[in-house]
Amino acid sequence: MQPTIRPIKQSDDVALSKLIKSVLTEFKANKPGTAFFDEGTNHLSTVFENDKSVYWVIEENGDVIGGGGIFPTANLPEGTCELVKLYLYPEARGRGLGKAVMDKCFASAIALGYENIYLESMPELNQAVSMYERLGFEKLCSSLGNSGHFGCDIWMVKKL
Repeated sequence: MQPTIRPIKQSDDVALSKLIKSVLTEFKANKPGTAFFDEGTNHLSTVFENDKSVYWVIEENGDVIGGGGIFPTANLPEGTCELVKLYLYPEARGRGLGKAVMDKCFASAIALGYENIYLESMPELNQAVSMYERLGFEKLCSSLGNSGHFGCDIWMVKKL
């Protein structure tokens, strides 16, 4: 059965928290200042009730295998949202699903009136950083906004 990409629901919270923490642990990025320690990671459906945000879940055979969203992180420049909590289990990688969920995020951001999309990452997630570059993100010299992710030291932005 083909994977589907759908909006988040409350029943996804436990599976998404497990996904995020598992992937960060896999890449040895489970450190302070990352999503691993965000309180919101345990209840993403509540976080994404914000009407200027959206979170997409990748589901296959009834299991959550990935997801990603956009969020109006505090103190970002006008017209800019953040690409957040984009994680995929190993079995979901290399199948175009990361790009597919990012395309949904880009379309959602445009529909919500955003002009730019920002993200934060780290060297441990270099495979993702390469994908971001291929999709038009450019590196910045410093962070934007106030995500609280002091463990991230790669900052990128894309004009939509």
